[in-house]
Amino acid sequence: MTPSERLSAYHRGEPVDRLPCVPIVGNTAARVVGTKVSQFRGNGKLLAHAHIEAYRLFQYDIIRIFTDLYTQAEAMGATVHYPEDETAYLEKPALASHGELDQLQPADPYRDGNLPHHLEAMKIAVDKVGKEVTVTGALTCPFTNASFLVGAEQLVRLMLRNPEAVHRLCEISLETNLRYAKAIIDAGCTPSLTDAMSSCTVISPRQFQEFSYPYLKRLIDYIHSRGKSVTLHICGKTNRIWDRMVEAGADCISIDNDADLLEAKEKVGCQVRLMGNVKPSEVMLQGTGDDVRAAVLDCLSKAYDNPKGYIVASGCSLPTETPFRNIHAMLDTVRKVGYPVDPEKLERLSAG
Repeated sequence: MTPSERLSAYHRGEPVDRLPCVPIVGNTAARVVGTKVSQFRGNGKLLAHAHIEAYRLFQYDIIRIFTDLYTQAEAMGATVHYPEDETAYLEKPALASHGELDQLQPADPYRDGNLPHHLEAMKIAVDKVGKEVTVTGALTCPFTNASFLVGAEQLVRLMLRNPEAVHRLCEISLETNLRYAKAIIDAGCTPSLTDAMSSCTVISPRQFQEFSYPYLKRLIDYIHSRGKSVTLHICGKTNRIWDRMVEAGADCISIDNDADLLEAKEKVGCQVRLMGNVKPSEVMLQGTGDDVRAAVLDCLSKAYDNPKGYIVASGCSLPTETPFRNIHAMLDTVRKVGYPVDPEKLERLSAG
């Protein structure tokens, strides 16, 4: 089966050869084509080539065009540092203080920053392999993007001292999100949502409800209005907001390795598909093939019978230097288990 056939059949409850599997390949794609991560900047053709070749090498089920979380914030004026061969990081927020808010404008995805190059990569990927595999475009959600516009520390202070400024930041971020989501969908792709700063590791559930949820829901509502489903990833501990993530409209929740996959199944598995939970660093980067197999089998034992379905995946984007053998080990394990999952076979494989 092609990945698209597999995902479609699985969604309809029809027979498939194995569960969908998505080791979330980000800048590891650079290693597949022998290039430096920094060379992706301003080069949509190279970015597309790397992700297409990574897909062809590993045969996973979803391509995600991604380099870093800062593409939208950079397009809105933030300064992003690009190390020669590592993932970019935020060097300077777009605003020195919230007093400069009136100067902030939503980004034009066809003109500003690296957004046009990411869109180019998406269009190329869709043209070359879109008939056989779903191509998604990474989109940083309103609250997290707002934190890159003023800096995380200042945003936390503003939530306490000037909540109206936070709402204004999120509103402007949302407008950029909506424009970029439209461009991603118009390119033939599906937005893939990441909202790192909305984690309960960073803010409280009450703050999530006030400052993140309303804008996240409006973004998801728009994506649904365009006929696309939504996968939502929030890093770290999220168990206290899983119900709100579902209410916001997520069709699939990506579970970070800091969260409990079994708990997620018990709490929201009847409402939403789950994916993830294999540790990106401890297992996928630093572990052996046997470690990967054990971790995948453990996740399968917890969630293969999730009422709304389960996608085997890493808990977050893979580190750049993730060994190819470990990505192959993840896919090989899922193939060996097959589908429907036989609990006795799963137990035998887990036992060694």
